[in-house]
Amino acid sequence: MVAPTYEQLSALPAFCEQVVPQGFEDINGHLNIRHYVGIASEGLDESLVDLGIPIQWPNIAGQAVFTAEHHMSYPHELRTGDRLSVRVRLVGRSDRAAHVLVYLLDETHQRVSFVMEEICLHVDLETRKTSPWPEDVAKLLDEKVAEHAALPFEADLSGAMKLR
Repeated sequence: MVAPTYEQLSALPAFCEQVVPQGFEDINGHLNIRHYVGIASEGLDESLVDLGIPIQWPNIAGQAVFTAEHHMSYPHELRTGDRLSVRVRLVGRSDRAAHVLVYLLDETHQRVSFVMEEICLHVDLETRKTSPWPEDVAKLLDEKVAEHAALPFEADLSGAMKLR
């Protein structure tokens, strides 16, 4: 499968736009892995707000989104001073889970730097167990999945995970 290009992904809404600070660099001279994952996770959280999942959902409604699986790839490194953004593509949804692709775009060099494929779960924080998505959230997730399925490029899935 051919991965989407920078140009294709840059048409999606941008989240978590920032410049890589010196303090995020590791001994190899590029963005440390924990920051790739952290920034991608923050961007995903920001993207979920429009789908009825506010950042403070655990405090507001006692509900949360937990990560169950990740698959990560690093096509190009990010370095101190590079401008980046996060783009999100929803691939699918089940009764209690969602399948997403999160991309870090290197805006300075106009290329894809990081791809994180994720399965996330809806969790009731009182029971600490998965539970069905609330109806309003499920509807918005379904609409976004359909919108993203109509994008003019394929979702570049790893094949390592799927909705159950």
